[in-house]
Amino acid sequence: MSDAASETASSDPFELKASAITVPVMKLFDPDMDRITDLLTTKIEQAPDFFHNAPIVIDLSALKSGDATVAFALLVGLIRGMGMIPVGVQGGNELQNEAAEMLELAILSNSAGRPRPRPKARAAAAPGAAPEEHSLLVTRPVRSGQRLYARGGDLVVTAAVSSGAELFADGNIHVYGALRGRALAGAKGDVSARIFCRKLNAELVSIAGRYKVSDSISREHWGDAVQVYLIENRLVVEPI
Repeated sequence: MSDAASETASSDPFELKASAITVPVMKLFDPDMDRITDLLTTKIEQAPDFFHNAPIVIDLSALKSGDATVAFALLVGLIRGMGMIPVGVQGGNELQNEAAEMLELAILSNSAGRPRPRPKARAAAAPGAAPEEHSLLVTRPVRSGQRLYARGGDLVVTAAVSSGAELFADGNIHVYGALRGRALAGAKGDVSARIFCRKLNAELVSIAGRYKVSDSISREHWGDAVQVYLIENRLVVEPI
């Protein structure tokens, strides 16, 4: 290498190189979160040092077409809560990839873990601009099938949330109406996040991947104003 080339190389702050790094892959055959939790717990108990802080890719290619719905916020929260770092998904369809992108997971091809081109272009941020992170205020009812995500902040809904709707927030979730859909706070692993609602009729509530479905929520809290939070990885629902 010439002196000029050497000087140029040494003055660069970094270089990008292809690398063959082995990353564990979780290949899903069934999206049932209870079964996933039980098996993952067993695997980690068998080799805790191997999985600690390990990156992991979620492979969706083996799921049947009828199993298209994957509870990514719960799955990502579970993986993080067990000490691993989910970095991306592969083999998913368009809806699955969109849901994964909401949680900032990379969309990978099935070949050598290479990033897959995104179907929709995103506006480029201005040089030096901070990532767009703020709380989200919603003043209209959230209808079935709608999915709202407050990236980097709290989600505040001043109206009712219908069954089949999904609320995601990296921070807290506040619902000043009836909560009938799904509410997932601390979507990126914030165990201090909370859910507050005026009337609890939720299909599912979750904090940092720990969750309760409607059948496991005590009937004494049903229809009441409550808060949901974690104590030592245990999900607590109590009146406000």
